[in-house]
Amino acid sequence: MRPSSADEAVEALRVAGAEGRRLRARGAGTKLGWGRPTEEPDVDLYLSGLDRVLEHNEGDLTAVLEAGTPLGRAQAQFAEAGQMLALDPPLGPEDAATAGGVFATGDSGPLRHRYGSGRDVIIGIGVVMSDGMRARAGGKVIKNVAGYDLAKLFTGSFGTLGVILDVVVRLHPLDPALATARGRADDPDRLAAAASRLAHARMETMAVDVGWSGGEGHVLARFGGQTAADQARAGVEVLSEAGVDADVIEDDASVWEAQRSGQRAEESGAVVRVSSVQAELPRVLRAAERAGAAVVGRAGLGLSWLRLNARPDPAEMTDAIEGLRAELAPAPCVVQDAPAEVRAAIDPWHETEGPGLVLMRRVKARFDPAGVCNSGVYVGGI
Repeated sequence: MRPSSADEAVEALRVAGAEGRRLRARGAGTKLGWGRPTEEPDVDLYLSGLDRVLEHNEGDLTAVLEAGTPLGRAQAQFAEAGQMLALDPPLGPEDAATAGGVFATGDSGPLRHRYGSGRDVIIGIGVVMSDGMRARAGGKVIKNVAGYDLAKLFTGSFGTLGVILDVVVRLHPLDPALATARGRADDPDRLAAAASRLAHARMETMAVDVGWSGGEGHVLARFGGQTAADQARAGVEVLSEAGVDADVIEDDASVWEAQRSGQRAEESGAVVRVSSVQAELPRVLRAAERAGAAVVGRAGLGLSWLRLNARPDPAEMTDAIEGLRAELAPAPCVVQDAPAEVRAAIDPWHETEGPGLVLMRRVKARFDPAGVCNSGVYVGGI
């Protein structure tokens, strides 16, 4: 189904709920390979017809985006006013990823270092539940659901609670100039120490990232504003004091695009997102090296994406992932972008039964009692 309005989307979900038909809301389909593999839904609800920037309040630094709005197109509109949405995940081919998809999957990019994740930039949301009830929380209040922060709850829920119709977001000023300090090393400990020193330096960094592949790596610190180049030179001094070779990159767009691209797998490959702590970075890099994986990561946040190339036999990929999980335990290692047969062989979410899952299942039952909203794809088969 391809609704052209929010009302049509609401009616489609109401009917699916009443008839018990499994429904999957989708935008550009850039992250359909995430989560548990499930049977094809009874209804695919394509939200590409809900693709407008409903409001852009330049003075208040806020905007309202329909769920099917391509995020790249919205960013171009904000840039004309000298503003940006501080959320920069990989957007896929032709920058097709939509606002609804990015928030539903909780995706993010290097700007997370300074501005946080989607939960930190979303200030309101409009949704519809499987019984056809519309609700709104945060900005532009029509109806609040007592006891829940809907915007944060739906962000990262993979469409399992209902369908996002629109999001209200906080914007930030666009920096007039950008520059990056880069350090290079072939030793995981030295690279991690340099990254830690940068992350803790008294500097206004926009992003502090690392990369590792083939026995060598880099740390990147991005600065913005009129004095971006001067700040980057100060960053080079910090890196040099940490014992790594360092330089300044003023034309740095391609460097950061490569960091974002590293969060996605190449064809038939897989990405494992490791949620650890900053001090564990050397261990993550060494584990990746032994597994033949490349790494990009948010150095100050302990988040790393390990990219594994395709294997001739899916069982080899499964073994490689299980090996990483064993070596990096107890850090959660979530599988993204893997072929369906790999995600079917292991739990992509790396989650064990416990109180957290019990609570999540209760929330699912509260919002989607009919069990029709993208069921099975999320943690614990939710």
